[in-house]
Amino acid sequence: MKGRLEGKAAVVLGCSASGGTGWAIAERLAADGARIMVAARSRAGIAALAARTGGVAQVCDVADPAQVRALAEAARAAFGAIDIAVDAAGLPVAGAIADIGDADIRAALDVNYVGPIHFIRHMAAAMNDGGAITLVSSSSAAQPMAPYFAYACAKAAMDCLVRHAALEYGSRGIRVNSVMPGPIRSDMAKGLWAVPGMEAVFAREVPLGRIGEPGDYADAVAWLSGPAFVTGLALPVSGGNQLTRSPRLDEMPPVPG
Repeated sequence: MKGRLEGKAAVVLGCSASGGTGWAIAERLAADGARIMVAARSRAGIAALAARTGGVAQVCDVADPAQVRALAEAARAAFGAIDIAVDAAGLPVAGAIADIGDADIRAALDVNYVGPIHFIRHMAAAMNDGGAITLVSSSSAAQPMAPYFAYACAKAAMDCLVRHAALEYGSRGIRVNSVMPGPIRSDMAKGLWAVPGMEAVFAREVPLGRIGEPGDYADAVAWLSGPAFVTGLALPVSGGNQLTRSPRLDEMPPVPG
């Protein structure tokens, strides 16, 4: 039985961490039949993922517009044109408004907002009409989560970008959406969940009673990458956490060091 994405070509950026969100998304799209180009700043991880999925690896830093353009050109050279593009890159910059450095603010914007502008622009140019672009946002874009204001504000700008892109590319049938993970068992957050009691504090704010797994987000992206009649949506994939809140710092167990 053929997969629902059989014959489609996909680019997934931000998938070098084994078992992480981007990794799970790439594996799911490949399992559904898509030909895959996987990309990240580090070649080591994506080389292993490309081998697992039968895909192609391409180094790309989303914060560098020239590298994003090169990624789109490489995908066009490999596949002729693409049908699916996913940006799962993220940089969770921490710091309070009162004392965060300018370089940290700029880094948060470059990876989480400016980079996605170039990603949408270049992937749409390399994309067949009727394709799908999905960006990975964060529940913190709508629910304050200290001390990650710079990250959260950049992701909120990205969600606004999605709405504008959905209008701009709708005439070509290209759907542009984002998914908003809540608390997630990712490589980026493994240090947080290693703190005794931390996972339980976050799970209390999730109506479905647990934090998310990478496969939960892969399921959502796979659906948005198919023929879903959906565009311009920031989709919470959080087990209902969007109905509650993020824990306050004074509710969390102390983090060693």
